[in-house]
Amino acid sequence: MKIGILSRNPKIYSTDRLVKASQARGHQVRVIDPVRCFMNITSAKPMIHYKDEVLDDFQVIIPRIGASITYYGSAILRQFEMMGVFSLNESTSITRSRDKLRCLQILARAGIGLPVTSYAHSTKMTEQLIEMVGGAPCVIKLVEGTQGKGVILAETQKAAESVIDGFRQMKAHFLVQEFIKEANGSDIRAFVIGDKVVASMMRVAKDGEFRSNLHRGGRAVQVDITDEEAAMAINAAKVLGLNVAGVDLLRSWRGPLILEVNSSPGLQGIEASTGLDIAGMIVEYAEQNHENKDYAG
Repeated sequence: MKIGILSRNPKIYSTDRLVKASQARGHQVRVIDPVRCFMNITSAKPMIHYKDEVLDDFQVIIPRIGASITYYGSAILRQFEMMGVFSLNESTSITRSRDKLRCLQILARAGIGLPVTSYAHSTKMTEQLIEMVGGAPCVIKLVEGTQGKGVILAETQKAAESVIDGFRQMKAHFLVQEFIKEANGSDIRAFVIGDKVVASMMRVAKDGEFRSNLHRGGRAVQVDITDEEAAMAINAAKVLGLNVAGVDLLRSWRGPLILEVNSSPGLQGIEASTGLDIAGMIVEYAEQNHENKDYAG
């Protein structure tokens, strides 16, 4: 099988692990920088050009599309789908998960537990936005932020109002979310492949930090999750249409809550904390499912 990995950097841990896992299972594999691709959009014979060649012989594409190139990367992935190539995660599912507001709306419609979240456009609604989530302290986050960037804990009403006003002046899209104090600066990353959670870890924020992201200095340890948490993670990935996902959960007094669903979850933290070959599991899933293609477009 010939596998293409859409990634801007072949040296980062996750991409490198997927390359090695593919090679270990006897596959041909190639890393493709999506921003160096260009397309011929036609109903007769859609094509993808890469530098001075045509990419027309892949059976599987594994997308590792960074948030900064979601629009163009998803367009390239969609073109591969038009050519009949199996994508580990479909382009429509990636764009759903990357838009935090849209993602939360889809999860809420499915009845999946979430922190109380508010969103509005008018600057006159600042106090109401904060009141909807139970007042301060509250979390304010950019809709387009990743890896903990653009996420701020406002500990007082005045601080929350100042952050909101600042984001308004930047014309940024943002959410206001209730602060789950009982989570104690930790969350759980459940790694979903297909219809099961294959691994899970707890991420704990460093001292003086409420964000548990590993990129923000958090540490990860293996953790056993409950049946309820596993079922919620699997359901969240399913309603978004993701075959592979990192589902972040918070433990609250009212049960598990979905914080975020990542369509390109990093492998380093989960493999290091669990000792499992997650990259190999991803490639195995692609082997078993690459002939099952039914894209929504």
